Amino acid sequence: QVQLVESGGGLVQPGGSLTLSCTASASIFSFVVMDWYRQAPGKQRELVAGITIAGLKNYADAVKGRFTISRDNARNMYLQMNSLKPEDTAVYYCHGRTPRNSENWGQGTQVTVSS
Repeated sequence: QVQLVESGGGLVQPGGSLTLSCTASASIFSFVVMDWYRQAPGKQRELVAGITIAGLKNYADAVKGRFTISRDNARNMYLQMNSLKPEDTAVYYCHGRTPRNSENWGQGTQVTVSS
């Protein structure tokens, strides 16, 4: 199973920016789709942004225009987060789905938006 490791979380003030990284133990093209999810305390995990193997991207309405998902051609996926709001506070997870529908998750990275 391909391992996924997130990094880049932290504490940021409202209006600030962070870039999350997800590094895979093998090529990210092992996955047909890769996503960023987040889970805030007391809430369900929700999809933030996704990118398919073909490079098609989608975003949750709550982050459109503020977040950008991208990847390199090796082992890394990114989430550039701008104009952060307190409601963006959550644990952010990297996720990948293989052609055999195997679900791979990272351990999560905490993002806290607070003054």
